Amino acid sequence: MTIRRRCAALVVLMLFGSAGPAQTASDDFERGNALYREGKFDRAAEAYEAILKQGLAGPAVYYNLGNSYYRLGRIAPAILAYERALRLQPNDPDIKHNLSLVNLKTSDRIEPLPDLFFVEWLRSVSAVVPLRITAWLFAAAWALLFAGLAALYLLSWSFSLRFARILALGSFIALIPLTALMISQIADSRAHEDAVVTAAVVTAKTSPDTQSVDAFVVHEGLKVRLSDAVAGWVKIVLADGKVGWIRAADCEQI
Repeated sequence: MTIRRRCAALVVLMLFGSAGPAQTASDDFERGNALYREGKFDRAAEAYEAILKQGLAGPAVYYNLGNSYYRLGRIAPAILAYERALRLQPNDPDIKHNLSLVNLKTSDRIEPLPDLFFVEWLRSVSAVVPLRITAWLFAAAWALLFAGLAALYLLSWSFSLRFARILALGSFIALIPLTALMISQIADSRAHEDAVVTAAVVTAKTSPDTQSVDAFVVHEGLKVRLSDAVAGWVKIVLADGKVGWIRAADCEQI
């Protein structure tokens, strides 16, 4: 697992307007890289964590932090770091590869519920088409639709009317998948309620109460969806649809 040597110091300078925080972050980043190459993974992790404590998160920092924790055998922190790196750089193949490797070391093997074919299609398209491109295509389709309708109303030539009908119909048809795709992408962009189980073993309950019935057992490193929170407890949803309550201290939000 190679480290990354990129550190967005210029972006930090733009945000803070001074060289102080950027210089400190850059020094910590380079120090962490040097310590990692020397095999001092615990101290490298401390250097990367120091950058995060300054509020200067970035995909390269999270990626290198994940590598350090992986080398230390700390599965949950490694997964958490890689997941946060992937949030910032969702199409990065190195982050995806390392995340898949560390997930192989988790204990839980949960088969996700099968998606409907159009949901799978939306997710596959979303992986290669960013939201901003979808928004531009959506706006263009609406503009062409209105242009076609306006032409139908204003023009009288038979050839022009035929072209206007094709334009309006084609734009309307294109708007259907584009609308579904944009709604899906907006929903995904707002879905930041995922978490990683950080405790070694956790018994989920049927209600937020230690005396309630056991629902299931999960282990360190499992990614779950958070759906509710009550007085120090959080409701988690597994990939296979199972629902239970665990202590908020037993997981950390991505």
